[in-house]
Amino acid sequence: MSDTGETPQFDLEVDATGLKCPLPILRAKKALAQLQSGQVLKVITTDPHAVRDFQAFSKQTGNGLLAQVEGEGNVTHFLARR
Repeated sequence: MSDTGETPQFDLEVDATGLKCPLPILRAKKALAQLQSGQVLKVITTDPHAVRDFQAFSKQTGNGLLAQVEGEGNVTHFLARR
């Protein structure tokens, strides 16, 4: 879990709070399809499994996982479109 204090700039945001797996990943996949290569997607999740899910999704798809920042009751994921 990286938390450097600075969050990456992003081009599109998806609020997946309250959604359980696989919905946050599906929403992220759909949103990434709208972005150009190199653009950044911010996804906010509350599912405790989302941290692992997004790490696996990043490896499988080649989209870069720039950061995963824990907040109060949520985790924000930043993905760079490949």
